[in-house]
Amino acid sequence: MKNIHIFFRMCLISLGILTFAVNASAEALSQSNLPEGAKARLGKGRIFDVAYSPDGKRLAVASSIGVWLYDAETGAELDLFTGHAYYAWVEGYVQPYVRNVSFSPNGETLLSRYIGGNAVVWDAATGELLNRPHGGDVISFSPDGRILASGGGGAGWGSIRFYDVVTGEHLRTIDDERTAERNDQLNLRIGTSVSHSGIYGSVRSLSFRLDGKTLASGLSDGTIRIWDAQTDELLRTFMGHASGVENIAFHPDGKTLASSGRLDGTIRIWDADTGGRLHTLIGHTGWIHNFSFSPDGKTLASTSHDETIRIWDAITGEHLHTLIGHTGAVYSVSFHPNGKTIASVSEDSTLRIWDATTGAYLRTLTRHTGWVESVSFSPDGQTLASGSRDEMVRIWDADTGKLLHTLTGHTGYVSSVAFRPYGRVLASGSADNSIRFWDATTGEHLRTFTGHVGPVSSVVFAPDGRTVASGSADGTVRIWDVISGETLYILAGRATEVTCMAFRPDGRTVASGSLDGRIRIWDAAIGEHLRTLPDIMRKVSITFSPDGQTLASGGWWSEHIRVRDTTTDALLLIPDPSAQSVNSMAFSPDGRTLAIGGFYQTYLLDIDTGEELHALGNIKHGGQGYSHQVHSVSFSPDGHTLASGIEDGTVLLWEITPLPAAEERIPEDVNADGTVNIQDLVLVAANLGETGQNTADVNGDGTVNVLDLTRVAGALGTAAGAPSDGERNLAFTPTREQVSEWLEQARRMNLTDTTFQRGILMLERLLASLTPKETVLLPNYPNPFNPETWIPYQLSEPVAVDITIYSADGQLVRRFSFGDQPAGRYESRSRAAYWDGRNETGEFVASGLYFYTLTAGDFSATGKMLIRK
Repeated sequence: MKNIHIFFRMCLISLGILTFAVNASAEALSQSNLPEGAKARLGKGRIFDVAYSPDGKRLAVASSIGVWLYDAETGAELDLFTGHAYYAWVEGYVQPYVRNVSFSPNGETLLSRYIGGNAVVWDAATGELLNRPHGGDVISFSPDGRILASGGGGAGWGSIRFYDVVTGEHLRTIDDERTAERNDQLNLRIGTSVSHSGIYGSVRSLSFRLDGKTLASGLSDGTIRIWDAQTDELLRTFMGHASGVENIAFHPDGKTLASSGRLDGTIRIWDADTGGRLHTLIGHTGWIHNFSFSPDGKTLASTSHDETIRIWDAITGEHLHTLIGHTGAVYSVSFHPNGKTIASVSEDSTLRIWDATTGAYLRTLTRHTGWVESVSFSPDGQTLASGSRDEMVRIWDADTGKLLHTLTGHTGYVSSVAFRPYGRVLASGSADNSIRFWDATTGEHLRTFTGHVGPVSSVVFAPDGRTVASGSADGTVRIWDVISGETLYILAGRATEVTCMAFRPDGRTVASGSLDGRIRIWDAAIGEHLRTLPDIMRKVSITFSPDGQTLASGGWWSEHIRVRDTTTDALLLIPDPSAQSVNSMAFSPDGRTLAIGGFYQTYLLDIDTGEELHALGNIKHGGQGYSHQVHSVSFSPDGHTLASGIEDGTVLLWEITPLPAAEERIPEDVNADGTVNIQDLVLVAANLGETGQNTADVNGDGTVNVLDLTRVAGALGTAAGAPSDGERNLAFTPTREQVSEWLEQARRMNLTDTTFQRGILMLERLLASLTPKETVLLPNYPNPFNPETWIPYQLSEPVAVDITIYSADGQLVRRFSFGDQPAGRYESRSRAAYWDGRNETGEFVASGLYFYTLTAGDFSATGKMLIRK
């Protein structure tokens, strides 16, 4: 065993290359600047700022993963600058978000500033990192592009520092504390941000006059200071804003100055020489994030938290246009150097282009993504779904990384996505209190379930796909009928947020984790609370192993992961992972590895020993690298790829090499249970089209195809009938349409070897067994029973199906309507009609004799059954 672990650690992570079907630059960028061990990135991160290059050919976009460069005309991705080593404490977490970006006036260098005030200067042409000036909260280029002025936290309260752009050398500092003390008698202090030492406030904005001789600074106390940029002399102070001056800019002619306060929602135009207030621009209904003068100085564009862009006459202060279209706060705006278009970026994750003269919307140049809350692979592994805080669901091609669909309709962030087993239906839960169902192939919205009175935090399908469970901040778990949308049960524990849900693979129980640190186990068939596990972990995450024998749990600020026996609740393992907290967990398909999405890393555990096998990307708190929280993890069905949803708005794909098998097995025994049967055939069918290492690749040619299918069929027993009694618990059996297609493909190959011909024969027998010659009602099982039974039947043609249960005296007890069903055998527990011994009002019926009637089109038949208590 030890040698296996050594081998696994050596080959666990290997870099792969996905070919993205977009263009050459996009293919390269999907692989560039990735965390260690990641093979691809889906999405481009959250965006905060935009700037045109001086020649108008490029757009620089500040994002949560770095600085993107786009062709301003075509929108093609040109480059991605990363390599930042500094982080800031934002929204309670350490984040490396790029908050601001600007080109030098000559276009040769690019400045990016991070939340918290740290900055990087790049060669704009090559992406080479030139230096890291010890900047403050705000930084501005001098007109000649040779000097950076820096103010704010990193430079000292009220002080301004100057740096050489190329070398990063500190040149000098304006010590505003001394100046404030000398000029204290000349200035009226406004606001509350004045320290007792005489410092007026922190520098919140900076702007050079185009002649380079004058520098303006906006302070957190609401004042504006004008400096001689050559002698560092304070020339004058403007007062008037009721809150900190967050934005400031000289008019291109240098005669006027514009400023905006963080909270007062106004823009003020000043005479730059006298300090006289010329205009106050009023109209925004939220605080102002940014503004910019047009190149000719005739207009000014401003952005606001009110989701609009406003265009003003820069000379008269008249409001000209309101640009409406963004669905979130608009962070930044930039004029094209020719003055004809405006670029804007918003909280809604879009970069939009507008006509600067008319205010007309022209196009969306590119779409980024919001904070990714959840990821899920489809049952066939071909697609990947992600749910995001930008209120959208995205469907990706898992092989190429191509974005297939963007699903819109939710009005709150999407917290959970889950595929229906053996189908193409996707469910999404949202903070808008609803669950939406989508066709994952077409992107069509199918239906919406409502009933929760709080945000839906988790959605999970039962293994048979007939029901779906949802957990909510309203403190309840709901079990829904997928077809009718009916709420079957409302499971209420304590009035605390339900953070996660998981069905046991047999579908009989469902577990819920809550913000109170408890795990509750419920009977999924009757909605009864069975027991509560006191994990004492805030915001618990849970997942069942594929065999249902173990339950893994973890949570926020917990020291341990816990692995329990699901029958006895006994603790089997308490590994000590390197991350402090857990957001998400997932077992590998073979159940031997546990993936954990935590604070600032994704890591893998050997479930047998508790040994940490690898920290994907080797991400450490506060160090260099990729430091965003991992909110969701999901294995592909073959176990070779792990997807992790990151709060920076991207999904990372990691190539995983599963633990090697402990002992040899025959290739046709795909599930290694010692018997070649229909279960092995189904596993091959589920992996058709997959390439690379795969247990379903029976002949070892690198592709799972009809050859592997016929080999398994050829190794079946001599009778290829319906599933035996021992296989009634099989979660899925192939349909006659599927087997018919497999058989047609095999015949077209026209191979003559004995094994292949036997496989065709067995597929023919299987097809015959799945195509009943007549519609039949079969005896229920078990019988007698208490409290549940299954009612099997066969359909010779597609038809609407109803099953009605009557008492011995002919009274209606329960009616089930299944709608239109295709021809086939409905005999296994996953396909037969199920009755839990309750009447229409949910009460258990008494012991005795009951009758059940199948109505299928013109066909009708009745059987009898006995409840014995």
